[in-house]
Amino acid sequence: VATFLCPPSGPGRTDLRGLYHLGRTLGRGHFAVVKLARHVNTGDLVAVKMIDKTKLDVMSRNRNRLVQHPNVVRLYEVIDTPTTLYLVMELAEGGDLFDYIIRHEGGVAEDTAKRHFAQIVRAVAYCHRLHVVHRDLKPENVVFFPQQGVVKLTDFGFSNLFQPGTMLATSCGSLAYSAPEILLGEEYDCSESPAEFSQNQSSYRTSGSTDGAASIHTALAPLEKQNRLFQ
Repeated sequence: VATFLCPPSGPGRTDLRGLYHLGRTLGRGHFAVVKLARHVNTGDLVAVKMIDKTKLDVMSRNRNRLVQHPNVVRLYEVIDTPTTLYLVMELAEGGDLFDYIIRHEGGVAEDTAKRHFAQIVRAVAYCHRLHVVHRDLKPENVVFFPQQGVVKLTDFGFSNLFQPGTMLATSCGSLAYSAPEILLGEEYDCSESPAEFSQNQSSYRTSGSTDGAASIHTALAPLEKQNRLFQ
């Protein structure tokens, strides 16, 4: 992974001039725009998320830094300006899970679906062990890295820290993927029955699958053993 040696973003900095050349827009949301960018000195391509600081909790950047896992998009650096927060992140060359699903209307091979699903669960399980809850799991926030052969979780803009047994009450995330307790305005306990997984209707349709529950169980069987590496 490239290491970017950039001058610190002091109080006088207002943009990315001299650090990155911004390119095309990769994505756009309610609070931020993600652009392709090239580092001025190294030439490395990255994704830069540009967050309007007046609209979103900028502390989420610190929670993203807590999470270092093979299935979570790397946050390289944060550049803070008076009006905009720039998050410089690992570039996902393969697009997101939403587009992947659209391209595979007839379903995907069961082994492929199990492999990707298991990687998503590993990332979420690791976050929860750090007491970080994502709160916006959806296909658009799972991205592909073909050269590494993995999918990774991204966009911690709605994330929060939690303590086991302490209820959260903030209604957030994307409406189409919301858990029942979110829609009902109820409090939720991330450590017991994480709203994340009921929010996440990202499951694949598999071609030729006879028992989806059994497939998921098989995919997650080695999860605990592999996660010990990151404890």
